[in-house]
Amino acid sequence: MVQSNIDMANPQTTTEEKSALFPTYARFPISLVKGKGSWVWDDQGTKYLDFFSGLAVTSLGHAPDKVKNKLKDQLDELWHVSNLFQIPQQEQAAKMLANLGCGDAVFFCNSGAEANEAAIKLARRYHQKVKGQDRYEIITFEQSFHGRTLATLTATGQAKVKDGFLPLPEGFKTVPLHDVNALKAAIGPHTAAIMMEMVLAEGGIHLVEPAFLQEVQQLCEQEGILLIVDEVQTGMGRTGKWFAHQHYGIEPDIFTLAKGIASGFPAGAMLAKEYLREAFSPGSHATTFGGTPLASSTIIATIETMQEDNLPQRVQEAGEYLMAQLTEKLASEPWVKDIRGRGLIVGIECDGPVGELVLQGQKKNLLFVTAGPNVIRFLPNFYVTHEEIDQAVAIVVQLIQEHSIKEASQS
Repeated sequence: MVQSNIDMANPQTTTEEKSALFPTYARFPISLVKGKGSWVWDDQGTKYLDFFSGLAVTSLGHAPDKVKNKLKDQLDELWHVSNLFQIPQQEQAAKMLANLGCGDAVFFCNSGAEANEAAIKLARRYHQKVKGQDRYEIITFEQSFHGRTLATLTATGQAKVKDGFLPLPEGFKTVPLHDVNALKAAIGPHTAAIMMEMVLAEGGIHLVEPAFLQEVQQLCEQEGILLIVDEVQTGMGRTGKWFAHQHYGIEPDIFTLAKGIASGFPAGAMLAKEYLREAFSPGSHATTFGGTPLASSTIIATIETMQEDNLPQRVQEAGEYLMAQLTEKLASEPWVKDIRGRGLIVGIECDGPVGELVLQGQKKNLLFVTAGPNVIRFLPNFYVTHEEIDQAVAIVVQLIQEHSIKEASQS
């Protein structure tokens, strides 16, 4: 037997060249070095059609000109100052976000997990410091995903993200989605908020049913509970409106953003109703890097670009076309159980694991990702063309057909 020098814990490196990184990611064997629009190139010059968008981050495509130019201009002026100083760009970005929906006060941070952490803290502090109530529990839903800090992974309704991190913080309850009776049973005198996604993206692209959401909102009003909507993946136009909760005609007390907010620059935000402002008094919550001149400039440029090109409407139209093409082309495929989504977050649920199809797609120069073990997830950028959609659909249809044939031959 020949001794291999491949390190199986990290198959991309040899034992002589072991990575200095923690192996926290199961990385694909591709090194991307350049991107423009819907396309990326690896270090070998291979070109890929990107229906991944850095997990719903590069929503304007790669290296969008207006954002790039705004960032370059800011690089020549000022990169970072403490939040102990006035930051005009941050104030402008906050006002622009507030004008897009029902949020009145904005807290800037660096990621979705931090935005959700801020939302949890705000809900607790509002009840305890403003209302004088002993409320601290947050109710969430199975298959949800809210982040990887200790609080947000506890809020997440998936056991796999909690493995090895015991003991978890107290004050969280998780119930099945769309189970009104279970939700009612979970509500008690210590309940501070209900936290939910409008589309359970990491949990398999499951859309919240409107009737259930109405029940949630009524319970919140009756019981004096805050409603937190996690818009980290669905916000900033991804579903065809600026924020996914706008499809339902509701106004959450708090909602969170990240991913597409700054076109790839690390940024997040929590927005809340005016009456919650006093709960976050000076010194109650803070961040070093949130809302820097660089981050705020990219947020401003991202919003301006989306407004100028009416991108939420474009997303809605492109999403309808993508769904129609997938539905038509996969109608006769028995291995496909469901096709669902909203705007440009679309899932193809299959009757078995789809991880191998992701790798096969890369060999055909298409990048996409899963949403749970059995769901193919498409997250193209907002400028994606019909031709690019046709190309991606043709590839994934071919992959599914080939898999079906292979399955049939083995049965």
